[in-house]
Amino acid sequence: MLQKYVPGRSLRSSASGLLVVPRTSTKMFGVYFLGKYAQKKIREIQEKEATEYIAQARRQFHFESNLRTCNMTVLSMLPPLKEAIVSQLNSESLTALLKTKPANKLEIWEDLKIISFTRTIVGVYSTCMLVVLLRVQLNIIGGYLYLDNSVGKSMTAPLAPPDVQQQYLSSIQHLLGDGLTELMTVVKKVVQNSLGGMSLKQSLSLLELEQQLSWIRAEVEAGSGRPLSWYMLADDENALADQACGLTENDAVTIRLLNETRDMLDSPDFTTVLNACLNRGFSRLLDNLAEFFRPPPGDSAPSFAPDSLSAVSLPLAKIIPIINGQINTICSETPSHFVQDLLMNDQVKEFAANVYETFSTPQELQK
Repeated sequence: MLQKYVPGRSLRSSASGLLVVPRTSTKMFGVYFLGKYAQKKIREIQEKEATEYIAQARRQFHFESNLRTCNMTVLSMLPPLKEAIVSQLNSESLTALLKTKPANKLEIWEDLKIISFTRTIVGVYSTCMLVVLLRVQLNIIGGYLYLDNSVGKSMTAPLAPPDVQQQYLSSIQHLLGDGLTELMTVVKKVVQNSLGGMSLKQSLSLLELEQQLSWIRAEVEAGSGRPLSWYMLADDENALADQACGLTENDAVTIRLLNETRDMLDSPDFTTVLNACLNRGFSRLLDNLAEFFRPPPGDSAPSFAPDSLSAVSLPLAKIIPIINGQINTICSETPSHFVQDLLMNDQVKEFAANVYETFSTPQELQK
């Protein structure tokens, strides 16, 4: 016969002596263990979130450091870029000849006209290309270095060993070499078609000069039948292998990096970003030229008037030296407004972040 239950006192079966636990106590034990389980899961979630936050903060810090490195690399590459342009489009020798008052003075002026415009336009193109190409290359390398430092310790081989980095980054020489030479040839031909028949005495306003530059841009970018990326990276795999400095055990890794770079350069996003850079670059060039087209002191026409771009005209012979000197601003190793505009462009920075994000995720290890 069962004992009568008295609250607060344990009951035992008269037959077996087993403890009889009240139903309310069972529920309390269940709640207790459920609470412990929930606390454990919450701690695990919090620890996971903290780990992910630390990893994200570390990756963000690494990206920002990589961005600064990229900016410094661009500035360090501008002097050799300028030297390559000036050595092949040497207007200084023509200027020196003009000072000797030669008999073929007009012919030399015509050559100076074409070379001055060509090298300035090539300077804008190549500087924009350099900025965007290095953004791609250094963020691909930066992403792989992040992976090497975070998970690479357990791997048999790093994704981007130092010799591969050197081989890969040496591909920039195409832009400073064969690519630049071909770009000069294309631009010079278009400039000749645009300005070759224009008299040195003909006056141009800033608006008319802008129209000439726009026409030249359209012909260079659409008329050559080649994408602008062609001037930035060699097109065929054999040339890529040559750029990679050839026969080493890391050739396959270097070629993979170069092919990944080619894929990025052929993407619509890259085209959009490069066009944004070119638009800003030519706009900044016109801003620099505008300083020489200001109305004379006391002129009643305000400089901000809608027709102010047409208010002042200069003979082409006076515009040539102005255009010729712009290469020193465009390819300046000290941060000029021109270069700063390109480096700080929001679209360029966002694109760089996307490249870094793509190549700094562990999923890339599966490719």
